[in-house]
Amino acid sequence: MNTPLMQLTQVDKGFRLSDGTARTVLEAVDFTLKEGEIVALLGKSGSGKSTLLRIMAGLVRVDRGEARYRGHPIYAPVSGVAMVFQSFALFPWLTVAQNVALGLEAQGIDLRERETRVDEVLELIGLSGFGGALPRELSGGMKQRVGIARALVMRPDVLLMDEAFSALDVLTGETLRDDVLELWEEDRIPTKGILIVSHNIEEAVMMADRVLILSSDPGRIRSEIKINLPRPRHAATQAVRSLVDEIYGLMTMRPTTDVALGVEPVVHMGYRLPDADMDLIEGVLDLLADSPFNGHADLPKLSEFAQLADDVLFPAYEAVSLLGFAHLAGGDITLTGLGRIFVEAEDNDKRALFGRQLLNHIPLAAYIRHSLETEESGELSEKLFLALLEESLKKDEAESVLDVVIEWGRYGEVYEYDFHTGKLTLPDHARETDGE
Repeated sequence: MNTPLMQLTQVDKGFRLSDGTARTVLEAVDFTLKEGEIVALLGKSGSGKSTLLRIMAGLVRVDRGEARYRGHPIYAPVSGVAMVFQSFALFPWLTVAQNVALGLEAQGIDLRERETRVDEVLELIGLSGFGGALPRELSGGMKQRVGIARALVMRPDVLLMDEAFSALDVLTGETLRDDVLELWEEDRIPTKGILIVSHNIEEAVMMADRVLILSSDPGRIRSEIKINLPRPRHAATQAVRSLVDEIYGLMTMRPTTDVALGVEPVVHMGYRLPDADMDLIEGVLDLLADSPFNGHADLPKLSEFAQLADDVLFPAYEAVSLLGFAHLAGGDITLTGLGRIFVEAEDNDKRALFGRQLLNHIPLAAYIRHSLETEESGELSEKLFLALLEESLKKDEAESVLDVVIEWGRYGEVYEYDFHTGKLTLPDHARETDGE
């Protein structure tokens, strides 16, 4: 039996928060990358996808468990593994050829060999003739080709791609993705396995032999989908659309036991609220209510119609579900009765309904409102609530959650916020009611 290219066994990884407390990012992760396969990792923010890649690249060490490359423990960067990042990360003062040659130079490969290999990989990736160009003279797509060339020039056994196409426009990203797949299918690169981190479900289905879905906080592999379709694949075919639908359903699925028992999602005080602003929430509900969906939509079709990326829309889907305005099931989204009322209401009624749902479904918002009502001055600093959130979240996550709950609360007129002083106060109508 062949030794796997990569193997992770019961891997845990955590980091220390600013106050010294530990936060687990990955927990009990088992993963294998075999020769001849492309695997895609999908997961929401906080699922540890990028951390997982960095462990495999030898950039981060595991806390517990084992990470192995061809049977050997990974303690440091591995010569047979190369990584392509989301950002182009090119040195602006170096030419394309010099940027590509950096890794070879670090390995002590002589000048003649470096030049030969750089020329070969630039030809391979479609950059022949651009070796003397500076990064500022290149388009975004060409810059990412340089990033991929820099990885391929190392002739890696394993290629790790961390959202390598997400910074590009749709057409450029698809073209570059297809070019990489063509090199793979035609055995024009020595790479034996590819691992892709992506937020784009269709991209994962188009590229991968297996798709793994990670849960969040901490990251665990909770679903695996095997894809037995031959490449090249065509996005419009029923087989691809069915797989995209299936993965959307898994990405938005609540635990089966909760659904069977009719249990509502558990939203505690330190719950990581989805980072969805009110414009996006209202836009999704309006789009869902209007023709051609008329209150019910297949999530991939809704995303396509909205012309927004999955990672932008998933927080909005979660938000409208948490607030009771829509129901998610099996990759579909359905407007609830309250959601229909919200869409059709006048502005003041819309805000009042949103405020009621916020207090009923989001404990942090209810806690802020109650704290203000019991405070004699009716005024409290945001720092009080930030400190509360930092007991269970990293500082930047706590700030993000507080920003979200403040925006939602201001919209629903549950409380007011002064951006200059950082103070939360009761709205005027609540003060008047309290004074009666």
